[in-house]
Amino acid sequence: MPSMKGKPKVVTFGELLLRLSPPGHERFMQSPTLQASFGGAEANVAVSLAQFGLDSHFVTRLPKNAIGDAAVRALRAEAVNVDSIRRRGERIGIYFAESGASQRPSFVVYDRAHSALSELELSSIPLDVAWEDELRGASWFHTSGITPALSKDLADFTKIALATARRSGARVSFDINYRSKLWSEEAEARSVLQPLLQYVNVLIANEEHLLTMLGMPIERSREPTSHVSEDVLLDAAGRVVAEYGIEQVAITLRESLSASENGWSALLYDAKTKTLHRGPRYVVTLVDRIGGGDAFAAGLIFSILDGRSPEDALGFAIAAGALKLTIVGDFNHVPVEEVERVASGEATGHVRR
Repeated sequence: MPSMKGKPKVVTFGELLLRLSPPGHERFMQSPTLQASFGGAEANVAVSLAQFGLDSHFVTRLPKNAIGDAAVRALRAEAVNVDSIRRRGERIGIYFAESGASQRPSFVVYDRAHSALSELELSSIPLDVAWEDELRGASWFHTSGITPALSKDLADFTKIALATARRSGARVSFDINYRSKLWSEEAEARSVLQPLLQYVNVLIANEEHLLTMLGMPIERSREPTSHVSEDVLLDAAGRVVAEYGIEQVAITLRESLSASENGWSALLYDAKTKTLHRGPRYVVTLVDRIGGGDAFAAGLIFSILDGRSPEDALGFAIAAGALKLTIVGDFNHVPVEEVERVASGEATGHVRR
């Protein structure tokens, strides 16, 4: 059970998407069926944090129509506070997700142009006042690099949100979440995202995204399961800390053994002690690979707010991510107790009776 007193308020900001997927491991339109659910990086974090018992608020825009209504109901059903969702715009963003298997990779197609959030205009809202209201009493603010990739106005709006969060006393986490399909080139992503890092306490990234944002070369062996060397990642984390004043850098490590099986682990660099912590590694038979990093981020946020040591926080976050990889859909439907069992070593999957 959570040991923290009260229910800390956490605020996440990003786009909620309609997810359409063929049944099981079918290809797109193999049969005339697509299963509908909702997801999106920051919404996934909000849902996990609500599952962990925190006062989780999600900020976004959704159209005022039946699909927008269903999206709000989906979040409310997960105990996410939806009072900060603005009902404006014409459409919800969509993504199509095909689940891979064995040697066939998973595949995503985006249809999010002109979505309600992406068409937000700075001139249409009272900026500072709005974010001061949203963040009042918040202990934590979280967003990712996906949101500023959607438009120039959203990039500016994200910067205002981050700056306001720091002024308000909330701790800030930022998941780089580089999506090549949303940027014209890596240099454009760096030019937008790097200035945001000055407001961040905890940076989260996978190894490739971290090096991409720093403009560092990614050197691997020819083995598909190999990682960037730990020395390179330690150097990258040290550069981020030195240049931007970030307190902790979390680096998720995923080994694609196949589309059906992944190795899953992470590192956490703590600037205060200049220590790179190594977490446990799990081999996971995938049910749905989407959302593992978001569950990791939520686990890390929860653990830090709970006052856990870096080692314990890292172990909890990795376990949360591993469990998400076994659950269909974007959302991680696991409570604290279930994550604790895996983090404490109960990871054999035996039937509980």
